[in-house]
Order: sequence, then C-alpha cells, then structure tokens
Amino acid sequence: EDVDAAMRQDPAATSRAVVFLTYAGLHAVWWHRIAHRLWNGRATLLARMVSAWARTVTGIEIHPAATIGRRLFIDHGMGVVIGETAVVGDDVLMFHGVTLGGTSRIAGRRHPVVGDSVVIGAGAKLLGPIAVGDGARIGANAVVLHDVPIGATAVGVPARILDAHTGRDGGEQMALG
Repeated sequence: EDVDAAMRQDPAATSRAVVFLTYAGLHAVWWHRIAHRLWNGRATLLARMVSAWARTVTGIEIHPAATIGRRLFIDHGMGVVIGETAVVGDDVLMFHGVTLGGTSRIAGRRHPVVGDSVVIGAGAKLLGPIAVGDGARIGANAVVLHDVPIGATAVGVPARILDAHTGRDGGEQMALG
C-alpha cells in the first residue's frame, strides 16, 4: 500500500520497482516502523540505533516514538525531521525539509499532531503541540505555530490561514463591486 500511495502521489513515479527500490521516503517510513515496534517493546537503545542508521542512509530523521499513520509519502525527503511526540495521520504527503518539531524541553506532548490527508510543502516548519486538521494544506516554507483548522490552507512566516473563497489572508477585506 505504501508503494501504491507513492505511485498515486508522485507524477514522476515511473514504475513500482523504481519506487520500491529507490524512494528514500518510503525506506525511512519502513525503517521507522521497525524502530517504533522496538521502542514500544522497550528496546529503546536498539530502536534509536535503527533510527540513526535510517537517518544516515535516507537523510530523514523520524524519532522511534513518533506515531506515523498509513500511507505517509515523503517526497524528496532529505532533511525531514519528525519529533518524538509527533503524530502523523493517514494519507499525508510531505515534501523535503519539513520539520515537525518541539518548542520546549518540558516532558509531554511537544510536537504537532497532523490529521489525515494533509499536504505539507517543502521546508515547512510545524512547531509545538499544535493540531493540523484533516485535509489541511501547509505552504512551502511556512512556519506554523498555531492550530490549522480542517481543510484550511496555511502560508507564510509566521503562518496565517487563507480564506477558502478568495485565497487571501483571512484577515483581509475584499472590495466587492
């Protein structure tokens, strides 16, 4: 199902064999699943070793405690970082340079929760214990510090929500006439 997701999400995917053998984003997710099972089985040192090896090979760092849903596709994944308490839903599309990071050193939830069917553009930074609703879109290089509603689009530094009807900043007034 991961290969099929990549074939659906990536117009450059030429064959299942190419995706299976060469897509680092898929390899990182597969290694994460192993590390996550080890982490949950209390083999935390081994889990961290698997995670470190996967980071070295793929350029994608996913903490073994992070919760990753089904069919996550990381396209051109170099530089992706997913923190320890992050949760990523099903059918998420994530591009290179994305960070799901924390903003404090206090124990507990400190990373984002990303809903299902979310698209996160290249270089976006989602920071802190925020929630990104199902079907949301995060623009490239956005810095998201607050919750993003279901189906919304967030862009900019710091990120702001665009109006779904006008495509403008939700705070702007549009002249009619």
